[in-house]
Amino acid sequence: MMKKTLLIISAALVSFQAWSTPDEKQVLIHYADLAYAMYEDSLITAKQLQQAVNRLIKQPTEANLKAAKKAWVEARVPYQQTEAYRFGNAIVDDWEGKVNAWPLDEGLIDYVSASYGKESDENIYYTANVIANPSLMLSGRVIDATKITKTLLADTLHEVDGIEANVATGYHAIEFLLWGQDLNGAGPGAGARSASDFNTQICAWGNCDRRARYLEVVTDLLVEELKWMTQQWTTDGEARKVLLEQDTKSGLATILTGMGSLSYGELAGERMKLGLMLHDPEEEHDCFSDNTHWSHYYDAMGIRNVYTGSYRRIDGSLVKGPSLSDLVAAADASTDKALRSALDNTQTKMQTLVDSAMAGKAYDQMIGENNDRGNRRVMAAIDALLQQTRQIEKAVTSLKLDAIAFEGSDSLDAPKKVF
Repeated sequence: MMKKTLLIISAALVSFQAWSTPDEKQVLIHYADLAYAMYEDSLITAKQLQQAVNRLIKQPTEANLKAAKKAWVEARVPYQQTEAYRFGNAIVDDWEGKVNAWPLDEGLIDYVSASYGKESDENIYYTANVIANPSLMLSGRVIDATKITKTLLADTLHEVDGIEANVATGYHAIEFLLWGQDLNGAGPGAGARSASDFNTQICAWGNCDRRARYLEVVTDLLVEELKWMTQQWTTDGEARKVLLEQDTKSGLATILTGMGSLSYGELAGERMKLGLMLHDPEEEHDCFSDNTHWSHYYDAMGIRNVYTGSYRRIDGSLVKGPSLSDLVAAADASTDKALRSALDNTQTKMQTLVDSAMAGKAYDQMIGENNDRGNRRVMAAIDALLQQTRQIEKAVTSLKLDAIAFEGSDSLDAPKKVF
């Protein structure tokens, strides 16, 4: 795979005459090359996670559980940087829910604490617990769940009855199975699942064989999905084809739509402002592992990567080429400078969240009701995202593109509706 990537990148560089005179088509080609590199890295790290999960299932020790958790965290690094490809690229946006849907009602999957409750007005499968139940009543019919298969998880359970909280596949389902529930509220600590939950010889909570099988199948599904998406960005992939067959102005609008929508409605709004308004630790992206600070950090980095045409691969190599920044700088140097500065400022504010978490104050603690200092840090990052979104809008104008409607969020646009 690495060889194929190098061929794609080198082809783009050979055909590009000079970065000092940006060409819109070459910017789009390099944007597709970046996507290929990011998704391939996501696939590579997902396969490493798969290997760690297989070791855990074969030998359910605390050391192997810790290694699987570490592999999960590492797998999030390249994937989160791909999220700037959502929204503008329909192929990505239609697919994304299979691998990164959240938040999830974990009672659909496995046992939960009594504090979780037994029912939900919004989800009749709130405590379906497929791991404990080889037979389920779904959509008015009995489902045979004796064997936990890819079809059962991906086609039958995932978002069953159109309820988005019924997340049965993807990173967050794996996260829950590795960490278990985080029952600490806005206090310190993440989920504390024991390796014995996968050990059929000492299975305190029961169903260890089915829990291990679920973890194995859902991880295999993640690898398959990332392999599929990586293929969409090869030289003859469908996502690349759709991008490059449209006129270049529409292609540039695709890039900016992804940047602006992730920056504004998705990251600043749904993933950050909503949880801060509610002071709800359940409204954090990686709520079982307390890895949210890194997820936000790499989401922001992904936006900057796309704008600057630069991505640092997991092997340390740098993928760099003609960028949107080149085009904006040629059209209006001051706008490019302001946007780059705003992107850097956002990264600085995200680094503050990372530093806080590394010092012992996790993201769910930062958004807690009585944590003024933590609340201010999160709000500063939100404000930085809003400022960079305004600069992205100016970039749209400088390139003489039609106005773009970025993804919104009630937390930003209609806060009264949140309550």
